[in-house]
Amino acid sequence: MATAVTILGWVASIGFLALALVGGHFVLATRRISAQAERAVPASGKFLQLGRHRIHYVDEGQGRPILFIHGLGAQLHHFRQPLFPELTDFRLIALDRPGSGYSGRPFGFSGSLTEQAELIARFIAELGLERPLVVGHSLGGAFALALAENHPQAVSGLVLLSPLTHLEDELRPEFRSLYIKSPLKRRLIAETLAIPASLKYAPQTLAFLFSPQQAPKDYGTAGGGFAGLRPSHFYATSADMVAIERDLGAIEARYKELDLPVGVMFGTADRVLDYRLHGEPLAGGIKDLELDLVEGLGHMPQFVEPKRVAALIRRVAARAFAAPADRLAG
Repeated sequence: MATAVTILGWVASIGFLALALVGGHFVLATRRISAQAERAVPASGKFLQLGRHRIHYVDEGQGRPILFIHGLGAQLHHFRQPLFPELTDFRLIALDRPGSGYSGRPFGFSGSLTEQAELIARFIAELGLERPLVVGHSLGGAFALALAENHPQAVSGLVLLSPLTHLEDELRPEFRSLYIKSPLKRRLIAETLAIPASLKYAPQTLAFLFSPQQAPKDYGTAGGGFAGLRPSHFYATSADMVAIERDLGAIEARYKELDLPVGVMFGTADRVLDYRLHGEPLAGGIKDLELDLVEGLGHMPQFVEPKRVAALIRRVAARAFAAPADRLAG
């Protein structure tokens, strides 16, 4: 009996040691990849302290302000690289949302749509932006809608690119690896398996995001893609994924309250979000809406059709920045 117990003890010890070695391997791999990612895409903007939040952002140009809000797992380069050169006559501001890119994410921050919208409203006020036009891509579209509903005095209009606007009946297979409810489990995976796996499956991820188009060859650097290969970024992306269901339904129920110009662009070949669920229904719910459906376009219009996106932004900006009397007359 004693011999059996001793053998079991040795087996358990060996198993624990093997597990520790494997875990250590992934921790070291994560740190190496993360360091390389930070060298490839370093912080390139300014930082603003808002309470416990340290927000990384870029602020370029002069003119009427346009604020850009990125989507799930993205960062400010999703706008800076493809769109800023097309809109040089405006003041262009893009921020990394909490935990994404180089913005911090304080402990206890849930990342719900309303909570992030509140933070963005504070960001607008702190920078002294005078009712900017807000451009949101994908999940950033949901944040933009929450901002317009809960802080209507903060914005003049919205442009939504491939936006998330409605709750889906079930979690898509492509997003299941991000849906990690336990913060502890999320942190453990972020520091070990997530980053090596993200690097390994990057080609498949980019194909899913950009299909049927191809990702730009410089997406990793100019598009900021490498910035996502960091534990803090994965943790924030997973937390944002889990938080969507908390208040998207309530936000969706209030679209008819919106009283501002809204432009929406959706590709009919979008594999990430279906325009028939997230785009077309808005036409019956938002009063002042322009819906631009682009045949054969995928989920990333700002990279694939930057001039067409810029033209939509300009059309909505013309209505949004018009004097109240002019808007009523129009």
